[in-house]
Amino acid sequence: MMRIAAAAIVALALASTGGGNAQPIECHLGKPQQVAELMFGRNIGSRLGVSDAQWARFVDREITSRFPDGLTVFDTRGQWRDAKRDRIVREPGKLVQIVLPGKAEDAERLNDVIEAYKGRFRQQSVGLIVRTACVSF
Repeated sequence: MMRIAAAAIVALALASTGGGNAQPIECHLGKPQQVAELMFGRNIGSRLGVSDAQWARFVDREITSRFPDGLTVFDTRGQWRDAKRDRIVREPGKLVQIVLPGKAEDAERLNDVIEAYKGRFRQQSVGLIVRTACVSF
């Protein structure tokens, strides 16, 4: 059930940024494409739980295998509110930016990455932003 709900959210994000009532963007350089940003926390509980080696394996096996055309990884420092304890939690993280290939299965592939990370590293969530950008390579 959670997997279906997550897939619906990803599909809605992709649809809402590229169609429907969204205004088309005018690109003077490049062309309009969807860009996904995934935000991964690295703590498990209150300690660093996802090592550099584990992260590298995850990128190779789960992300690169689904998006082989390329991606960019940034080191981050994030924070979020733990509602149960009413406190701010700060943790190191990774942000992965992917220029989506524009295929029907983009949403499913993003969802598969999210679910794999949550399952493998006992995470509550993975942040996702999907937007349209002018892209040129």
